[in-house]
Amino acid sequence: MAQTAPKRRGLARLSRPRRRWLVRGSVALFCLTALAVVYWTNLLLTERFTETTRNRSEVRLTLYAGNLLSELQRNSIVPQLLARDPELIGALNSADYSRSTLRLLSFVDEIGAASIMLYDRDGRVVAATDRNRLGEFHDQAPYFVEAQQSNATVFSSIPRETAGYAFFYSRRIESTGVTLGVISVEVDLAKLERSWAGTVDAVLVTDSEGKIILATEPRWRGQEEDTALAVQSAPSAIERAIRATQDWSALPVDAYVRGEAVMRRELRVPFQGWTMVSYTAYTSVRERVNGVLALEIMGFAILLAMGFWVSSRKTASRLVLFQRESAELRALNARLQQEIAEREKVERTLEVAEQTLAQSSKLAVLGEMSAAVSHELNQPLAAMKTYLAGARLLLTRKRPDEALSSFQRIDDLIDRMGAITRQLKSYARKGSDAFEPVDTRACVSAALAMMEPQLKTRSVDITRTLPSDPVMILGDRLRLEQVIINLLRNALDATKGIRDPKIDILLAQGETVVLTVRDNGPGVEDLENLFEPFYTTKQPGDGVGLGLAISSGIVNDLGGRLTARNAAAGGAVFEVQLPVLEQEQEISAAE
Repeated sequence: MAQTAPKRRGLARLSRPRRRWLVRGSVALFCLTALAVVYWTNLLLTERFTETTRNRSEVRLTLYAGNLLSELQRNSIVPQLLARDPELIGALNSADYSRSTLRLLSFVDEIGAASIMLYDRDGRVVAATDRNRLGEFHDQAPYFVEAQQSNATVFSSIPRETAGYAFFYSRRIESTGVTLGVISVEVDLAKLERSWAGTVDAVLVTDSEGKIILATEPRWRGQEEDTALAVQSAPSAIERAIRATQDWSALPVDAYVRGEAVMRRELRVPFQGWTMVSYTAYTSVRERVNGVLALEIMGFAILLAMGFWVSSRKTASRLVLFQRESAELRALNARLQQEIAEREKVERTLEVAEQTLAQSSKLAVLGEMSAAVSHELNQPLAAMKTYLAGARLLLTRKRPDEALSSFQRIDDLIDRMGAITRQLKSYARKGSDAFEPVDTRACVSAALAMMEPQLKTRSVDITRTLPSDPVMILGDRLRLEQVIINLLRNALDATKGIRDPKIDILLAQGETVVLTVRDNGPGVEDLENLFEPFYTTKQPGDGVGLGLAISSGIVNDLGGRLTARNAAAGGAVFEVQLPVLEQEQEISAAE
């Protein structure tokens, strides 16, 4: 027994160094694990948030390009119409321009152009919306010379003497084969530049020669892109991107501005070889990734502190009894102070993260509302283009009375576009204050009339089954027509590749009002995500995936439900279920 006690004390002395090395190894392994988790989290979240930022940047760039092309196309038809104006032709023949300027002023507000000018055959300005330019000679200007040499409308971009470019559509005016003068319309693209400047992106547009003709940074105009970025100072959006990307090597590099990495997106504009480029800041990516990393690091720090706390308790338990209580009290006080400081730091970090997420949510809502406006105005714009082409053909064939009917339809479409804009402005209220009794049959007929230009270009068998009596609901007629037009448009797109396309429209009334739109297309593969914003099965450029999402929101506001399924015989079936307007509700709504 006397020999056993010294042997146990020796084993205890040998085990204490091993225990110390085991603790040190555990701490080192824990730190390595924490570093690995933070590193891979940084890579994965950076890739994910960067992809989201890139997608939103591409959507915004597509919207900008669409607005630019729409503005150019809207002004391109004006010289062709004014070149056939009898009053302008008579003024050039008689050299009496007393009423010509007033005639041009009556058009400029409706067209939305920057200016309109009328030149005689010598290039002298004889009428203009800007009276200060009367009497000027533009006989050497490209838009005047090229218009006299061409039988079509000519587009010209001219550098201004002060800064930027001026964009003109011009066309020759002739009578009985004799050239009388030239009419020119200046396109107001400055308003698009001002709208771009209000975003977090820096946007520029280059022509076919690579010269910058439009930009959110005025000092870039007239330069090539590489020269502008190297010589001119970057705008505020780019400077914010530079500050955000400093010492942030995990972000992907698309372009460099003054030696710093930013995200660069490019899109070809189908007009005159133009190209649109945008630079997007990485600010939101870094803030969101840093917020998650801060939480992870704080969690590992708390776990490590708890480990040291457990270890310190084991060490303190081996101390002498009279020292143990005081040591534990001092350690507890220090730990409490440390935890309080750490929690205050976590609260501040969470507050910053919440503010960042709120700002990102606001930007996402603004992008979706801008895409919704563009999507809902495409249909009236397409119909207006068809009616304008028909009116031009009728005027050419000396049938002005029938042409007036087309202009009246265009005027109705303009009113409808204004109503759509007002509806989208009030979309966030989601109230029922403006609801009124609506006959669903009239909405179906109005939607089919709206789709008439598209239906005439396709050979589609449309079967319409409507009750003989009114089918009344309490809602907003314009928004319900908007839903029906979206469903018909999707059905037309779904039957493009079908040999015998067919669309069935069925309206029935029972306990609820049910409107069914069925096609014989290929059907829907992903019904679960069908009504999500930006989900689409169409080819790029044919749609952005907002139609069904907007329609579902409208039907929900009307108290109904929009559903979709695949028919057993093939094709997709969309059903709009709405509550029936009871007689008591109809009387109260009338009062």
